[in-house]
Amino acid sequence: TFERIDISEVCSIKASFDNVIKTNMATSIGFNGYGVSTIEHLMAAFFGMGIDNALVQIDGEEVPIMDGSSAPFVFLINNAGITIQDSFKKFLLVKKPVKVVDGNRFVHLYPSNELKITYKIDFDHPLIKDQSFEMTFSKSDFVREISKARTFGFLRDVQTLRDNGLAKGGSLDNAIVVDEFRVLNEDGLRYKNEFVRHKLLDFLGDLAILGYTVIGHFVAERSGHSLNQE
Repeated sequence: TFERIDISEVCSIKASFDNVIKTNMATSIGFNGYGVSTIEHLMAAFFGMGIDNALVQIDGEEVPIMDGSSAPFVFLINNAGITIQDSFKKFLLVKKPVKVVDGNRFVHLYPSNELKITYKIDFDHPLIKDQSFEMTFSKSDFVREISKARTFGFLRDVQTLRDNGLAKGGSLDNAIVVDEFRVLNEDGLRYKNEFVRHKLLDFLGDLAILGYTVIGHFVAERSGHSLNQE
């Protein structure tokens, strides 16, 4: 649950798919006219760390971007500590295939005895092209393989975003930025295929608002926040 303490402590918004109000560029939730945007990186950190009960008090309408990944949130959660509660954890067991398709974009879900995700992206860009990554979910693999992957964007889109009131705080400190041929960040990439790993991070963050740990195999291709929520 998110609390907008800049408005009122009683202004709470449950991180639930019922409360998703916007999915362009990021996942935003809202309730009773109040909202919080860009929740997916923080939610991915919660999901990756096995946390399914948390109160997030925030004094603005957007979760801080930090470095564009979940790693700073994972670090802070580790420092704060995690409490094991005397309650049962909720699981969702997939018993039959589910498919969501939009043109050449899709998310398929199949029965499995564990949470597994196969993710593929395909960009018309020489640095990215088609990348795929598959993981059988575990906390250690999330922290090591996924949590540090940063969001990315194209230099050609930056001005358009800012003209529309988006990415105002965007910089090379909180995103990978690529021009037509190269990565502009001085430190380069954290993983050779950091782009697809971040898309998988986003997927986990969107999955987290389901409120259950899913036991099933997701196969996603060219998906995004809207298709994830669908």
